[in-house]
Amino acid sequence: MTSTLLEGITALTVTTPRLTAAVFERPATGEAAKTVVFIHGNVSSSLFWQPTMLGLDPSIRALAIDLRGFGDSQTLPIDATRGVRDFSDDVASVLAELGLGAVNLVGWSMGGGVVLQYLLDHSDRVLSLTLVSPVSPYGFGGTDGADGHVLNAENAGSGGGGGNPDFVARIAAGDTGDDPTSPRTIYRTTYVKDASDTGFEDLWVESMLSTRTGVDNYPGDGSAAENWPGFGPGTRGVLNTMVPRYFNVSGIVDLGAKPPILWVHGADDVIVSDTSLFDLNFLGQLGAIPGWPGAETAPPQPMVTQTRAVLERYGNSTEIVYENCGHSAHLEHPDEFRAALAAHLR
Repeated sequence: MTSTLLEGITALTVTTPRLTAAVFERPATGEAAKTVVFIHGNVSSSLFWQPTMLGLDPSIRALAIDLRGFGDSQTLPIDATRGVRDFSDDVASVLAELGLGAVNLVGWSMGGGVVLQYLLDHSDRVLSLTLVSPVSPYGFGGTDGADGHVLNAENAGSGGGGGNPDFVARIAAGDTGDDPTSPRTIYRTTYVKDASDTGFEDLWVESMLSTRTGVDNYPGDGSAAENWPGFGPGTRGVLNTMVPRYFNVSGIVDLGAKPPILWVHGADDVIVSDTSLFDLNFLGQLGAIPGWPGAETAPPQPMVTQTRAVLERYGNSTEIVYENCGHSAHLEHPDEFRAALAAHLR
């Protein structure tokens, strides 16, 4: 596919030894004072970053990279046993091909996990980090407590088996309608708190529909589990990259060099939350999934609490919580977000 570009954004194709990646650029006026690199989240692409990029100071060079299997980047299998390193290593290869050294990184949702992994592996190449509603440092599902301790060795209830088959099928079919499990409805009900049309909704749906589906991409494969709800992660595909068996970036607290981190998130986020509607254990607690064994063995994951605990230990970080905001502060509070990012970059 070829993504829809807003005026002022240009598309680059960058071929590295790892992949051929699509990169959006909002060039700086004159010599760039700073370079900011944006990384999107799951079931999305760089399209979501365009208004943010266009609103930055003209002295900033803004780049956004489509991850493998999203947007206009190459479709390649995802080895989930490496956590999100297939993604973060791809980002490193693109930045190297572009001749960039240390940069300012911004990651949204799963992209927050990608940039945290990049920081863990390449702290000398990071000037600053901005996290927008990032996945917990301990992954998505299967952990409890501020320390992210694992509930059971099976990581039951996490990974590719948790993908909604109807939603996946609608992505594969290019569904632009508004049925309950359509990408458009998922955007309206979970990506943002207030889905009032800003003129970009069709663009956001286009972005979501660029997600490649299957066991090697989204959502990935699964496995049987003895613990409730009866399934665990597989080894392939997007959702398995964030299970606790393979993903843990809490080691950033031990880095020698700690570039500043800005963490922004919405008070009403239902995706990454201590009460996430995408957490099977929380849904079980609500009674939405039958057979929940109780909080002793299957407690909801305190995702925000875990992120806060890790960043407090990290030290060089700032937290901003936006009221009346869901999972997408850059879309829901664009002026405030850009101001906070500008201040962070200074």
